[in-house]
Amino acid sequence: MGDLDRSSRSRGRRQDTKEVRTDQDAKVEFSEDEEMLITRMFNLVGDRWSLIAGRIPGRTADEIEKYWTSRRSSQSTHNQR
Repeated sequence: MGDLDRSSRSRGRRQDTKEVRTDQDAKVEFSEDEEMLITRMFNLVGDRWSLIAGRIPGRTADEIEKYWTSRRSSQSTHNQR
């Protein structure tokens, strides 16, 4: 029963986040607070996505890694101009 409770809570939290799902490479939007926390945590622990995700309720390591890699790729594009 503990697993059922945990999955129910997880689904409930996900409904509060802004998600735009178009396909398997869905874009998940992060709040400004989440972005700042991810940046600070990355500077402290590197690419340990599961550790970072543990500090942000309702986020998975995969979501955070996708956010980080897309953010870095878009920053490199802007820096090349």
